[in-house]
Amino acid sequence: MSAARRQLYLGGALAALVIAVGLYAGGVFDNVGRQASARRAANDLTGDPTRTELAAPAARTGASAAFQPPAESEIPAGEFGDAVRRGREIFVDTPRAAPAYVGNSLRCVSCHLDAGRLADSSPLWAAFVSYPAYRSKTKSITTFQQRLQGCFEYSMNGRAPPLGAPELVALESYAYWLASGATLDPNIAGRGYPRLAPPAQMADFARGETVYADNCVLCHGADGAGQRAPDGYAVFPALWGADSFNWGAGMGRISNAAAFVKANMPLALPGTLTDQQAWDVALYMNSHERPQDPRYTGSVQGTRQDFHATEDSMYGREVAGKVLGASGAPKPFKARSAEPERLITPNGRRLFDKAEDR
Repeated sequence: MSAARRQLYLGGALAALVIAVGLYAGGVFDNVGRQASARRAANDLTGDPTRTELAAPAARTGASAAFQPPAESEIPAGEFGDAVRRGREIFVDTPRAAPAYVGNSLRCVSCHLDAGRLADSSPLWAAFVSYPAYRSKTKSITTFQQRLQGCFEYSMNGRAPPLGAPELVALESYAYWLASGATLDPNIAGRGYPRLAPPAQMADFARGETVYADNCVLCHGADGAGQRAPDGYAVFPALWGADSFNWGAGMGRISNAAAFVKANMPLALPGTLTDQQAWDVALYMNSHERPQDPRYTGSVQGTRQDFHATEDSMYGREVAGKVLGASGAPKPFKARSAEPERLITPNGRRLFDKAEDR
């Protein structure tokens, strides 16, 4: 590609991204549906299955589009509606709304776009109709609240709220309401992220670095730390480092990250990366250090043997002369300080402190 053509392409992509970010901030995408992919992943809420669990279910006759959850305007009045609205608040602004259980700046919507509504972005409604279920990660039957506990412990690098905690009840209420009218079906169209076929070439760090520089760095930064608003609000999530998900999170699996990237990223241009690019950039993202796996056994190789003994995980493998995960025992959890309450639009966007004179 010539330099002039490359500059034209990048300029157009950046312009589209800026426009999309503006629309996203305004909530324009919050009620936009997406046609379901022909291939679906039967994976978990944030995704942590083995490759056999990622096998796409057989195409079903008539399943040409994913389920559409009810509009936000249809949330009922009364105490149950209040619980649903509280659950949505936690979902879109998790560190502020549930600070006692969150150890980073990620929000549920960091991986489950459109407030958990968007098909092929591991939507909350599809997860709700798929539990209880047996999970290889826990080697047990897992309920929906237990699944949410895992999200706090791994993706939020925090601690699990106790079963029945108000935060879990609110999130479960929101998920139940989103799933109004959905079929009880663990293979429901739109669940998880569309499965990607194995890459034509083995995923490569150097190629992934180039993909990241060309398509991801504008939002997530060269250091993978994401971007924050002046008040500390994480506009774009950290992809690695101390403020990201820990090694036990489902997004730490290369296949999950690749599937998410292919279907949903870049934010302004989802689906524009090739499958190979998605695999390469997923490997690159997961080849950086991040918080320790909470299941740490006392040694990196022991933890890898017990929980990461797959080519799908970079934990315990050497990259640039350093063994990933060799950061010692998990740091003690420290609850975040509650942030000042901020006005939130119906689309979940924070505007400004209530104390501010605007």
